[in-house]
Amino acid sequence: MTSTAVRQPNLMTVEEFLAWPGDGTGRWYDLVDGELRAQDAPSETHGSMHARIAYLLTAHLDKRLPSCRAVIGGGVKPRLRAKWNYRIPDLAVTCGRNEKGVHAVPDPVIIIELLSPSNRADTWDNVRNYATLPSVSEIVVIDTESVSADVLVRDDKGLWPANPTRVDAGGVVLFASIGFEMPLNEAYRGTYLAVM
Repeated sequence: MTSTAVRQPNLMTVEEFLAWPGDGTGRWYDLVDGELRAQDAPSETHGSMHARIAYLLTAHLDKRLPSCRAVIGGGVKPRLRAKWNYRIPDLAVTCGRNEKGVHAVPDPVIIIELLSPSNRADTWDNVRNYATLPSVSEIVVIDTESVSADVLVRDDKGLWPANPTRVDAGGVVLFASIGFEMPLNEAYRGTYLAVM
């Protein structure tokens, strides 16, 4: 029996990971301490929220900070074991230049993850790694099963809080670094979780 899937290597550096053609399935992977970690296929709710949040951010940035942009599926290189780690957040905001051939989001200021039941542990592992990037000032984890978000904001001394701030239905997620207030309910528009 033949297979078109490419064998997965045992350990990879970020350089090898970025050159790897994939396993032939079209599946996305993070590189975690040199090992591949598959990302589960997103639910329709996840995909709808992803598109909606990217739209809200892009509309704000186009009006207020046109030199910045929202990036879907762009990778970041955490500072912890940088040679062996490459994570792909759901969304990132950067004001850095887009350059040909660069695979990592340049100097992300905001990182947003959408939390699903199947990826809870992996998401929070990624958050710990995103917090190592000196350019990141806000990390937001938005739940895809309830109207809630956990918000982490780096203080003026460069420190992260011990625990995230919870925002629930009717609340607002403040992205101070780009001057944007996102009503949390807007992230859920068009989904079964939409609050009327």
